[in-house]
Amino acid sequence: METPRPETTSPGCAVIIVSYHTGPCLMDCIQAALGEASAREVVVVDNGNPPEVVTTLEKMAASEPRLTLLTGHGNVGFGRACNLGARATTSPFLLLLNPDSVLQPGSLDGAMALLGTRPDITLYTIRIENPDGSEQRGCRRNLMTPWTCLVEAFGLHLLGFRRINLNHTPPPAALTEVECISGSFMLFPRSFFEKIGGMDEDYFLHMEDVDTCQRVRKAGGSIWFDPAFSAVHVQGTSETTKLYIERQKTKGGMLYFAKHFGGWANPLVALVNLALWLRFGLIALRLGLKR
Repeated sequence: METPRPETTSPGCAVIIVSYHTGPCLMDCIQAALGEASAREVVVVDNGNPPEVVTTLEKMAASEPRLTLLTGHGNVGFGRACNLGARATTSPFLLLLNPDSVLQPGSLDGAMALLGTRPDITLYTIRIENPDGSEQRGCRRNLMTPWTCLVEAFGLHLLGFRRINLNHTPPPAALTEVECISGSFMLFPRSFFEKIGGMDEDYFLHMEDVDTCQRVRKAGGSIWFDPAFSAVHVQGTSETTKLYIERQKTKGGMLYFAKHFGGWANPLVALVNLALWLRFGLIALRLGLKR
């Protein structure tokens, strides 16, 4: 049955949801997006789901004119899948929304009403919450650099050096410019998304959001966090193994530092890369012992 869509004068937005064995939360994510009047298009990019889930999605798309399912391409990675979804839409704004993120009612509509009056905002996010209502780690953060990674790794924030994540600081009371946000909710004017070339398809999974924020800033854009609206990010709903995810985080981190900070030729990057692989090795050992 088609989800009722009230009239709105806000700019139209295309919601891109990339799914790989997401689980039941995917349906909550889709329904919440369809409940927003400004979501003129909702595209689910199926990177790999069980046949019964794909069948359900096909039935939903057949009965809901705003919903499109892209399937049959296999697991092409998160960044490439986002770009596939973006190319299948025409709305002037694009929202990249994690499949385990559920919009709170009115969040997208409120965001779009604001963005219609703020052409200076080129990347925007809302408050991303844990299921208990607390602000999620990584929701707003400083840009990742070799130095900030070393600060985190060696606890140098205790000496006053700034950390990467900001969820330990008092949350802003109003719209605030930040350096970096989470990929759980990334809302762009389409024109700026295309200006930076969309998502970097060299990344397969993880670090695409940090890379995107880096490229937005290099292109002269601004990134904003809005606490007035929120979404619940469930996390951990995918059937992908923890070891696989950690390996992708490690590979993504090394690729990010190679692209933006000179790779192994930079002594600080070399130290961070070694720390990344050491961390992965320790996680692999711990998971192996648990088995």
